[in-house]
Amino acid sequence: MLTAPSPPRQAEPAGDPRRWVMLAVVVCATFMSSLDTFIVNIALPTIESALHASFAQMQLIVAGYTLAFAVLLVTGGRLGDLYGRKRLFLLGTSGFTLFSALCGVAPTASLLILFRIAQGGAAALLVPQVIAFIQVSFPASERPLAFSISAAVGGTASVVGQVIGAWLLVANLFNLGWRAIFLINVPIGIGALLASSALLRESRTTSLHRLDYSGAALLMLALTALIFPLVLGARTGWPLWSQISLALCLPFLLTFLLYEQRVTRQGRLPLISLALLRQRRFLAGLLTNLLANILFAGFLFLLAFYLQIVLRLSPLQASYVFLASSLSFISSSSLSPLFSSRLGKWSLSVAAFLVTLGYLFLLLAALWLVGQWGLLPLVVALCILGSGMGSLVIPLQPKVFAGIAHEDVGAASGMYTTATQAAAALGTAVIGLIFAAFTATYGSAQPAFVLSLLVLTLLSLVLSLTVLPLRS
Repeated sequence: MLTAPSPPRQAEPAGDPRRWVMLAVVVCATFMSSLDTFIVNIALPTIESALHASFAQMQLIVAGYTLAFAVLLVTGGRLGDLYGRKRLFLLGTSGFTLFSALCGVAPTASLLILFRIAQGGAAALLVPQVIAFIQVSFPASERPLAFSISAAVGGTASVVGQVIGAWLLVANLFNLGWRAIFLINVPIGIGALLASSALLRESRTTSLHRLDYSGAALLMLALTALIFPLVLGARTGWPLWSQISLALCLPFLLTFLLYEQRVTRQGRLPLISLALLRQRRFLAGLLTNLLANILFAGFLFLLAFYLQIVLRLSPLQASYVFLASSLSFISSSSLSPLFSSRLGKWSLSVAAFLVTLGYLFLLLAALWLVGQWGLLPLVVALCILGSGMGSLVIPLQPKVFAGIAHEDVGAASGMYTTATQAAAALGTAVIGLIFAAFTATYGSAQPAFVLSLLVLTLLSLVLSLTVLPLRS
C-alpha cells in the first residue's frame, strides 16, 4: 500500500553508553502508571468504608484516572516531540509522584477523585516519552530488546496490580490501610525523578511548529465521549446521558480527522500525522493492540467475578490465582526476543494461537474440570493464556514502531497507548454488559461466565487475522 511521503528522517542516534541504565529508570515510571490503573480496584470497599464515599464517588475514583490518562496521551506525546521528551518526562514524573502522595493523604472522597484525575493527567505526560526515548536513543539493532523490556514491565504491572493491592491491604504497612496503595509510589517516583534528571539526555524534533491546540481539544472531546460512558455507563445501567455520549463520539472523531487533514494541507504540524494511519504496519499494530487489550481486560473482569462469586474465594485467595497468569506473562515476556528470533515472521501468529488455546482451555476448565480437579485446570489455562499474551504484546511494539519517523514518534506513542487505555475500558464495559445479560437470562453466574468466555474465544480468532500484516 502506498503511503504519504513523510518529512526527512533524522540520522540514527549514536548509542549512549548509559542507555540501558536510562531505560531501567524510565520503565520504573511506566510501572507506576500502569500499576495505578488496576491496583485501586481491590481497595474500593475499604476506601468506601473509610471515606464514607457514595457509589458514584467510588466510580469516579476509578474512572477519573482512566479518563484523564487516556484523553491526554496523544497530546502528551506530541508535547514531548515539540518541547523536549526529557522535560515532559520529568514534569510527568514529578506530577505523578506529588498527586500519588496527595491521594494517599486525601481526607475526603471528593479530594481523592480530584487528585486521581490529576494523577492520570501526569501519567499521560510521562508514558509516551518512554517509547519515544527508546526510538530516538537506541540503535535499530537494540530497539526490539528495549521495547520488549518496556512492554514487559508495563504488562507485568497491569497483571499483578490487583495482587500487589491485596498484599498491601493485608500487610497494612504502618497502619496506613488503603492509603499504602498510593503512597508506595512516592519513594519510587522520587528515585526515578532524581535518576532521570541526571541520566536522560534531551531530545525533540527540529520543527519550529507549535502544538495543535484545537486538534488536541477535539481529540479530548471525542475520547471523553467514548471512554467516560464506557467506564461509568455499564456500572449505572447505561443511562440516557451515556447513550447520547457514545452516539456523539463518532461525529467528534470525524470532525477531528477532517480538521487534522486541513491543518496538514496548510503546512502546519497536526496533532496526529494522518500518514501514520495509512501505514499498513502501524494500522495493523494499532488494531492488534486494541483487540489484545479488549480480550485481556474482559478476561480480568470475568475471572474476578468467577473466582469470587462462583468459586467464593476471598480477594486475597483470588489474587493468588491471578499469579498463574502473572508469572507466565512475565516468563514469556522475558523469552519473547528468543521466541521471535526462532519463529521469525510467524511468532505473532503462534502467540495469537496460544491466546485462543488459553481461552478454549478456560472453557473446558469452567465446564467440567474445576469441580473434579480443584483449581489446577484453571491454573493451567491461565498459564497458557498468560504465555500467549506475553508472547504477543511484547514483540508487537518494536514491529509497530520500526518504520516511524523520529518527528512523529511521540504522537505515534500516544496513539498506541491511547488504544491500550480505550481497549481496557471497552473490554470491561462490553464483556460486563454481556455477562450481565447472560446472568439475567439464565439466573446464574456460572453459565453467564461460560458464555462470556465463548465470546472472548471467538474474538481471539479475529486476533489471528490482525497479526497477519505484521509478519514481514
